[in-house]
Amino acid sequence: MKKTALLTMLSFADPDLREQIEAMPEGTALIGISTTGQAIAVDLDGESPHVLVCTASGGGSTTMLRSLTAQFLHQGAHALVLDTKRISHLWAKALPTVTHRGNIAGIHDALLGLATELERRLDLDGDLDTVPRLIVAIDEANTTLSRLARYWETFRQKDDPKTSPAIAALEEALWVGRAARVHVIFDGRPQATVLRGAARELFATVILARFTADTWQVLAPAAGPAPKQRHPQQGHLHVIQHGEAEETQAIRMTDADVVTWLTDPDDPTA
Repeated sequence: MKKTALLTMLSFADPDLREQIEAMPEGTALIGISTTGQAIAVDLDGESPHVLVCTASGGGSTTMLRSLTAQFLHQGAHALVLDTKRISHLWAKALPTVTHRGNIAGIHDALLGLATELERRLDLDGDLDTVPRLIVAIDEANTTLSRLARYWETFRQKDDPKTSPAIAALEEALWVGRAARVHVIFDGRPQATVLRGAARELFATVILARFTADTWQVLAPAAGPAPKQRHPQQGHLHVIQHGEAEETQAIRMTDADVVTWLTDPDDPTA
C-alpha cells in the first residue's frame, strides 16, 4: 500500500478525530493514523489484553498512556494510574473512577489491592457483565518495579517471599488479565525488569518510538529488522501487531482535554 507523509500532529481538538474516537467500540482505543491513512487501534478483547509502550525520553510514552487510558475511561472503564514521577498524570487525580498513586508506598499498597481485586473477579467465574474493565497504567515501569523491589527489601521478614508481593500482583494481572477484564498499559522494557522474559508474549500490541536496533529486536522480532526512524518528533511511532509494523502518528490529548472530556463530555471544546 502506498505510503504518504505523516501528519505533524493529530489533535483531539479536531472535531472529526474526536468523533472517530467516540465511535470506537467498547474495549477498542485509537492509537493514531498510519502512513497509509489507516486508523491504528488496540482491541483489548479481540487481540491484545495488554499494551506495551517503549520509547526513549521524550518519545511520547506519557502522552500515549494518557490517551489510551482516557479512551477506555470514556467507555466506562476504571483505572489505576501508577505515576512514579508524581506529576506526569495529574489529570488522573481529577477523575472519580481513577486511583492515582505516586509515592512508592502507595504504589505498593495499590498493587496489593489489585491482587485482591483479581481474586474477586476470578471467583466470579466469568460473570463479569456488570464489572467495569480495569486499566492499570504504569508510567516509567522499569523505575517503578526497581523501586518496589528495594522497598520490599526494607521490611521483608525472614519467612516472607523474596519477590515483592506488589510485583507478583502485577505479574498475575498480566497472566490472567483477560479473564478478569484487567488490562495493563506498561511503559517500559519488561525484559529489563524483574518480570524478565515472561512478559513479551503477553503484549499483542507493542508501541515503539526512538528505539534502538537492540530494543526492536527484543520487542518486535517478528516484524523484521528495525526500520529507519524518519520522524524523530514526538508522536511519530511504530505500532507492531500480528508481526507487522505500522509507522503511525499518535493522537495528542492534553491533561485539559482528558479532564474536560471525561467530566463534561458534552462540552464541544473538550
